[in-house]
Amino acid sequence: MSSDDEREERELDLTSSEVVTKYKSAAEIVNKALQLVISECKPKAKIVDICEKGDSFIREQTGNMYKNVKKKIERGVAFPTCVSVNNTVCHFSPLASDESCLEEGDIVKIDLGCHIDGFIAVVGHTHALQSGPVKGRAADVIAAANTAAEVALRLVRPGKKNKDVTEAIQKVAAAYDCKIVEGVLSHQLKQFVIDGNKVILSVANSDTRVDDAEFEENEVYAVDIVTSTGEGKPKLLDEKNTTIYKRAVDKNYHLKMKSSRFIFSEINQKFPIMPFTARALEEKRARLGLLECVNHDLLQPYPVLHEKPGDYVAHIKFTVLLMPNGSDRITSHSLQELQPSKTIDDPEIKAWLALGTKTKKKGGGKRKKAKKSGENTETTEAEPMDATANAQE
Repeated sequence: MSSDDEREERELDLTSSEVVTKYKSAAEIVNKALQLVISECKPKAKIVDICEKGDSFIREQTGNMYKNVKKKIERGVAFPTCVSVNNTVCHFSPLASDESCLEEGDIVKIDLGCHIDGFIAVVGHTHALQSGPVKGRAADVIAAANTAAEVALRLVRPGKKNKDVTEAIQKVAAAYDCKIVEGVLSHQLKQFVIDGNKVILSVANSDTRVDDAEFEENEVYAVDIVTSTGEGKPKLLDEKNTTIYKRAVDKNYHLKMKSSRFIFSEINQKFPIMPFTARALEEKRARLGLLECVNHDLLQPYPVLHEKPGDYVAHIKFTVLLMPNGSDRITSHSLQELQPSKTIDDPEIKAWLALGTKTKKKGGGKRKKAKKSGENTETTEAEPMDATANAQE
């Protein structure tokens, strides 16, 4: 490997200001796309139309960036827009033929992502289709997700471990008499990798185990919190509802059916790495072809999961950069007014929420003249953390 290659390899994390800029540019698009999708969420609106508007906005905005560079820079949708309603937990991004519409009073979970040059920003948000403050159990489940996200933001920091976060978010959910939904993973993000190997488990149990990991400076994480007023053990009701897939890049198989080969070739061409929606494929051929691809592990499906009817489910997801001067949450959206029936009295949760998200440097963080070693000069230059939505600092 030449020294240039080594330098390029080394600088593809947050030590490179160009990488930080790409993450933040992707985040800006994601936050605007989320704003647009929320504004489209109205009673009688067709869910597929809302999803399509979110994806189109991301494609259009990313398409306007890095147009005139010599080396082509990949950019676009990193996770298709999903609009999952009420007891539907996640990944609902229906086909064009689907007639599902939103109704007054729905609890809507929005999930989407964007990348620039493979540097990914994702966001998840919960919005109630109503005017005035959200009350009762709906408010409890949204407050549980939001408070758990605020605690996670303060614990996903260098020196802390993934299991610290898993334990803390469960404690927060319990304080609202809610459950953290099982099977949800928060992943480290790397260039072109939406599901990195370092993982935070939502619920530790005998079925799901992950390696213990410690967070380190210059890492990026997608922190994914889903809460429920039900049991938190969602079920797959119908495989036909699955429309989001990701190419399993390490798998190969010679497909038998012509329609499968056609679809798989289209996927390799258009979506070689990032998750995509079947809406973007030729729909007539897609269903059968996708099935054979999934059966032979060429595609990883993102199933549509459900809690029991009547259960409320909330989702908050954010992207955080572990910068030298603290944690920088780059994707978010403010919540509606909540009037939960529970309040946080637990001293441990209050102590977590009181933690800052910035690292204080010796000498009050003022920029001093460079020392000979030059060690402490760079750390004060990164952008300070914005006050996060609803932070109880």
